[in-house]
Amino acid sequence: MRRLIVTENITVDGIIAPMGAWFDPMTQDDELAAVNQQHSADADGLLLGRVTYEEFAGFWPHQEGEISAYLDQVDKYVVSTSLEKAEWQNSTVLRGPLTDEISALKERDGKDITVTGSTTLVRSLIPTGLVDVYRLFVYPVVQGSGTRLFDGVTLPLAPTRTKAFASGVVLLEYTPR
Repeated sequence: MRRLIVTENITVDGIIAPMGAWFDPMTQDDELAAVNQQHSADADGLLLGRVTYEEFAGFWPHQEGEISAYLDQVDKYVVSTSLEKAEWQNSTVLRGPLTDEISALKERDGKDITVTGSTTLVRSLIPTGLVDVYRLFVYPVVQGSGTRLFDGVTLPLAPTRTKAFASGVVLLEYTPR
């Protein structure tokens, strides 16, 4: 069975909607970039909410480089009841009940399925028990306000991996208990 992995960039105070340039360490830390490349190699599916999909589809197909190449080739699954069709190559719109659609994706042969951004989608996935791993890249910044991933949620987690990078970013991986 494929794993569903939530991967988020997050501040020390739990904010996932960036304001400012706190993502800069990603571009300046070779070891952090290598870990992200390995995560991409381990996944052949990307699950996105409509808003994140539209943001990605409006930007990444017009870029060059490893991230753009990966996003062009990976199977993209967009959870939406309002999106008419997904124009970006290898994209499929999922309209059915969320738990049924995601369970079916996890049952297919393949590698990991990653969810990134897509706050509304991730929040709706948390109570379903379908998420296998929460992978949080914690950036050494306090933003003070913004969108929180686990706002109003109680979710017992077991730590499975920690990794500190030279840039100050810390990778924390958890599985639900």
